[in-house]
Amino acid sequence: MGMKALILVGGFGTRLRPLTLTLPKPLVEFGNRPMILHQIEALAAAGVTDIVLAVNYRPEIMTAALKKYEKEYGINITFSVETEPLGTAGPLKLAEKTLGNGDEPFFVLNSDVICDFPFEQLVEFHRSHGNEGTIVVTKVEEPSKYGVVVHKPDSASRIDRFVEKPVEFVGNRINAGIYILNPSVLKRIELRPTSIEQETFPAIVKDGQLHSFDLDGFWMDVGQPKDFLSGTCLYLSSLTKKNSKLLTSNSEPYVYGGNVMIDPSATIGKNCKIGPNVTIGPNVVIGDGVRLQRCVLLQGSKVKEHAWIKSTIVGWNSTVGRWARLENVSVLGDDVTIGDEVYCNGASVLPHKSIKANVETPAIIM
Repeated sequence: MGMKALILVGGFGTRLRPLTLTLPKPLVEFGNRPMILHQIEALAAAGVTDIVLAVNYRPEIMTAALKKYEKEYGINITFSVETEPLGTAGPLKLAEKTLGNGDEPFFVLNSDVICDFPFEQLVEFHRSHGNEGTIVVTKVEEPSKYGVVVHKPDSASRIDRFVEKPVEFVGNRINAGIYILNPSVLKRIELRPTSIEQETFPAIVKDGQLHSFDLDGFWMDVGQPKDFLSGTCLYLSSLTKKNSKLLTSNSEPYVYGGNVMIDPSATIGKNCKIGPNVTIGPNVVIGDGVRLQRCVLLQGSKVKEHAWIKSTIVGWNSTVGRWARLENVSVLGDDVTIGDEVYCNGASVLPHKSIKANVETPAIIM
């Protein structure tokens, strides 16, 4: 029997609008691959054979896409559909038949988290302490915005308590949204809307059964556009450190500052300046003299001559006009047209819209 994992997908994803009006968030491309594929691949590599996706909407759109990953990675993917949103712990109980089958520990992760997934080391560490649960933690510079994990004085890993948005410094490790739990944890959860962070974990901590595991490398919750862009920068930087073949060589005349990923089917015009931190998807067409930095261009989009794009996500099949300028976390949905010489400052544009006038202050364009 291989290991099992539950990925908390939740709803359709309102935080990454307007992209999620077209595709469920797990299928939106991050680094030119569906976000959920990063997780599936890492779980499969660690010996997971069964993955449950906990969703509270109709999963038909995702089913077809995931069928091919089942074959490719030799895993079973099932959906656990909530009729009412069950929080972050209820879905574990709903999937108890799968997760609790046998005595192997199982993984739980939030679908928005992107990092160097440490699943193999996590299993090893979890088995070594022999207790009920392990949560992955990551160090942050501003712990006051998060719930902080505090260890017992005599232990490097056993958790003593959680402090929500601490006013004074108690530590800088926060919950990274990745866990490994023994099936016994399922007995602690009732089938109702309930929170793993606020109800289940404190109960395990009270019994001295919860440990933390430090994550090395980058971590980001990419559920919102600005974090999606920050996470893309972190991901591309980590690929650079690994000398990954996925990145476009810095010797290309248009690459400026590195961390650039370009799908081989994309075409790039003359005298472009691309980078740092740019992802260009399949069949994207870039005109002459275009300047791109810190942005993501999804499949089939077009950028015309001399456009300037920074800190922006350009949705599938969208067109950016000549001499247009997009910045400050602008997000274009599917099939959006930005006119020539139009300026967009933090515009969030819903699918199939045409923008002919400047958007000078951040706004949602319906």
